[in-house]
Amino acid sequence: MKPAAGVAAMACTVFVAAAITAGARSSVKGDRLIAAAEQSERAARSFEAVMQAHAMAIPPDLLGRAKAVVVFPRTGKRADSGDGSRGVVSRRTNTGWGSPVFVRVSAGSVGPQRRAASTDYFLLLMTDESVEELLNDRIGSGNQAAVAAGPVVGRNAGAEGDASSRTAILSYSSRRGLFAGVDVRGIVIEPDDDLNLAVYNQTAHDLLGGRAAGSENGSAFVRSFPETVDRYTIASGDVTARTAVLHTVAN
Repeated sequence: MKPAAGVAAMACTVFVAAAITAGARSSVKGDRLIAAAEQSERAARSFEAVMQAHAMAIPPDLLGRAKAVVVFPRTGKRADSGDGSRGVVSRRTNTGWGSPVFVRVSAGSVGPQRRAASTDYFLLLMTDESVEELLNDRIGSGNQAAVAAGPVVGRNAGAEGDASSRTAILSYSSRRGLFAGVDVRGIVIEPDDDLNLAVYNQTAHDLLGGRAAGSENGSAFVRSFPETVDRYTIASGDVTARTAVLHTVAN
């Protein structure tokens, strides 16, 4: 009887351990899903704040031509914890903006990050190639024309058409209400696949490189960022729509 009792006790222990492990895994995934939703919302708020400042915003015409938008909200403020280096990428699809792919900027790779109390960074990816190669190398390395400080509404927006035709990536920063184009050549963007796998069960490389079904139909709880971008996007060259967007923002 003792051996049988021992086997039963061992089986019970294994069952309890398996249940605890499954519960822990479920808890970890739940935490990551919450983190993904919060990251999308932070990026949405950062983007909204910039576009609401209609006198100094990303030109809607450029946004209308962009293939993807990248936002790193509050880079530097919480960089030591890792939260400050997290960002999102939303890629244009046939039906609007795709659900966010989660990425990180390597610690210290953004120069102002080391001295700014809190800086938001924005990238417009103007070509399909720039989207697919985003995670493969330092931005702009080996090609000085690949990335440039982007033009701003009300300041140098007259250069927007020329800028987008010559440059694969246009970059901006916002700090304490000051928004401007900024040179971010040399930064390193990496996958944040803890979040991507939790939300999509796919990696950032697959999602951005066209090797997966993509995030076009991603979970609704992370849609706050692409839905915000969509509200400020107009068709390329649509002057009437551009005027309407700026009027809406101004009011």
